[in-house]
Amino acid sequence: MASRGLFITFEGIDGAGKSSHIDALADALRAQGRTVVRTREPGGTPLAETLRELFLTQPMDALTEALLVFAARRDHIGQVIAPALARGDVVLCDRFTDATFAYQGGGRGFAIETLSILERMVQTGTALEPDLMLEPDLTLWFDLEPGVAAARLVSARAPDRFEAQDAEFFGRVAQAYAERARAAPQRFVRIDAAQSRHGVWQQLTSALVRRGWLAIMVAPPGGAA
Repeated sequence: MASRGLFITFEGIDGAGKSSHIDALADALRAQGRTVVRTREPGGTPLAETLRELFLTQPMDALTEALLVFAARRDHIGQVIAPALARGDVVLCDRFTDATFAYQGGGRGFAIETLSILERMVQTGTALEPDLMLEPDLTLWFDLEPGVAAARLVSARAPDRFEAQDAEFFGRVAQAYAERARAAPQRFVRIDAAQSRHGVWQQLTSALVRRGWLAIMVAPPGGAA
């Protein structure tokens, strides 16, 4: 691995099952001697978490949503992500900019061109890479049919403002994720999230093994498989 750390993001619609696998991967990497920062978006800093609460609970239009989430992202990058990567840590982030293109772009129908401008503004000019736009080294996309994801969420928790959206909304979100994946095949790895937890874990760890970032045949901590 290079001295710069690794930035790995987890993406997918609500109910795709990302969270338990993020925790399991963090444990596996720590067991191999890596320092891992486990974070999320929107969120990750006190300011960003405050904006997250507004984002998930208060009614607003798509532009306001985008501005809030990118403001939170800028603080998150400066305070958490860039410093961790500069130290050589592994950053595992539950959602990043692909989610904004999927939810605000695909789901809400907001202009992709405007989101692209905000992406460049917010993710360029960091202390880590002053002249480059910060992007994940790897994005693990948990792809799941929206109806299956909705069924998983029913008994999980009370839905937030986005989880309460209808099937058509999540269909558009899923399509937007697929478009992002096609546009960046070198970065995206599609995970078939309809498989068993064992099958999902195998797909996830295989992606890291192929890149030399994880030892072969790593068992999932806590019996996640």
